[in-house]
Amino acid sequence: MSSASSPVNHRHGFAWLVLTLLALAGAYWWWAIGRPVMLPDAPSARIACVSYAPFRKAGETPLDPNAFISPARIDEDLRALSQRFDCVRTYSQGQGLSAVPEIASRYGMKVLLGIWLGSDKKANEQQVQLGIAIAHKYPQVLRGVIVGNEVLLRGELSSAQVAGYLHEVRSAVSVPVTYADVWEFWLRHPELAGSVDYLTIHILPYWEDTPVSPERAVQHVATVYAKVQQAFPGRRVMIGETGWPSAGRPRQAASASLINEARYLREFLRYAATVNMPYNVIEAFDQPWKREQEGTAGGYWGIFDAQARPKFAMQGPVTEEPRWWAGWVAGVAGAWLFVLVGAWRRGWRGWLALKLTGFASGCALAWQYRQMLFACRDRWEWTASLLACAFALVTVLLLARWIAARLAGITQPPVPPAWLRFGWLFVLAFYGLLLVFDGRYRDLPLGLFELPCLGYALVYWLSSEQVVRMPALEERFLAAWLPVLAAIVVLQEAGLTPVAWLWLGLNLLLAVPVLLGWRRARQHLRLYPQQA
Repeated sequence: MSSASSPVNHRHGFAWLVLTLLALAGAYWWWAIGRPVMLPDAPSARIACVSYAPFRKAGETPLDPNAFISPARIDEDLRALSQRFDCVRTYSQGQGLSAVPEIASRYGMKVLLGIWLGSDKKANEQQVQLGIAIAHKYPQVLRGVIVGNEVLLRGELSSAQVAGYLHEVRSAVSVPVTYADVWEFWLRHPELAGSVDYLTIHILPYWEDTPVSPERAVQHVATVYAKVQQAFPGRRVMIGETGWPSAGRPRQAASASLINEARYLREFLRYAATVNMPYNVIEAFDQPWKREQEGTAGGYWGIFDAQARPKFAMQGPVTEEPRWWAGWVAGVAGAWLFVLVGAWRRGWRGWLALKLTGFASGCALAWQYRQMLFACRDRWEWTASLLACAFALVTVLLLARWIAARLAGITQPPVPPAWLRFGWLFVLAFYGLLLVFDGRYRDLPLGLFELPCLGYALVYWLSSEQVVRMPALEERFLAAWLPVLAAIVVLQEAGLTPVAWLWLGLNLLLAVPVLLGWRRARQHLRLYPQQA
């Protein structure tokens, strides 16, 4: 057999191909999200009504009973919103929000007045009485009063209790009264229809139990709206919430992105303009506090970001990431870092291997950092995430030095410590368990785990057939479970989420070398029992 066709050359050739493709993939991904995407234009930049909550700054949350938003802040918000919206929907009358109707009237806006209901009877009565007082004072400003929001969905009240509050408010005010919940709960509790002047339903294709892709989302809304109308013939039905998040984990065929949020809202507004249908979109501003309850996606339903800047236009192309070039900068920085750390005495082949590995790693870590910008909520999460990225960088630097040495022809490069691989097996298995049992709101950190998983796979691929090491029992146990956990995630996503398949691939890349190494060591012991 000639040296040109030897197994070693084949292994090296495949490794070079993988490194090249990884670097090209990283460069292409960043380039692709920076390309303007043509979308259908909305019929107008104006929107009929929008959900308004002022808790958009760091540390602000309606879950804090002492929180208070000043009238000046609300005035600032509504003055800006009046340029785009005819109406705002509120959800509560506490924490300063009772000032909304008066301030909205200054800018010619209408209000859907929200009365918050929960499990606290005393708080409910306070909300109801305050809402009734505001409705008496500003009837000309109100389009309606919404008594309760998704309280049946949360299981905090029964339909009979909700009906009681509805009757109390309805008998006391002169404006229409309704209750708002996810559309399925109206079908489950048709008895509530007799307690409202019109039905308010929420249709959120991204959050459906069976998520709907952005391409089919508006048709789904039309189908659901017709279904509810058919279930309640002759009754007026309003869409009280509909929208799409600009960031967050994908859910089956529904992917959260700026492009998809713009696509959905534009297409929904085109549809709404063709039918006689009252609607309200969610929401005016991104709400960082929601990430604690709903994961990353919860904080990014706004048409404006948390700094009150519009996230996209209603006409023309939309770009997912205008600063896409930062990914290339990170790739170049990674390439030079890897060369500086590990290029001595390796020649041009080692230098090139480090460059390719470093560029791919820089692009991947930049992707992870971009995800952290959306997901991290506090100093603890930032600290933990940055430490994990640093751990991944150190790991891949050690692996890259080993890979570069092998590709440069050094037959006995230093072997990366075994405990390092065990650490990644453990972390990946732990996160896999979280995804399986509590994964609805968890992101898939591909950029973080790409580095060690691909690195260890290449190390195994380039390892000499004569090098035999029995993996520790703990490594074998974790490696056996990684593909199982990742496959469950794919099944939970109905096989429709490309990111879930990539997650399965990374788990296999880390687990399979351990399992194959175990088999190789067992075969070696059978052939050479005296070495046991």
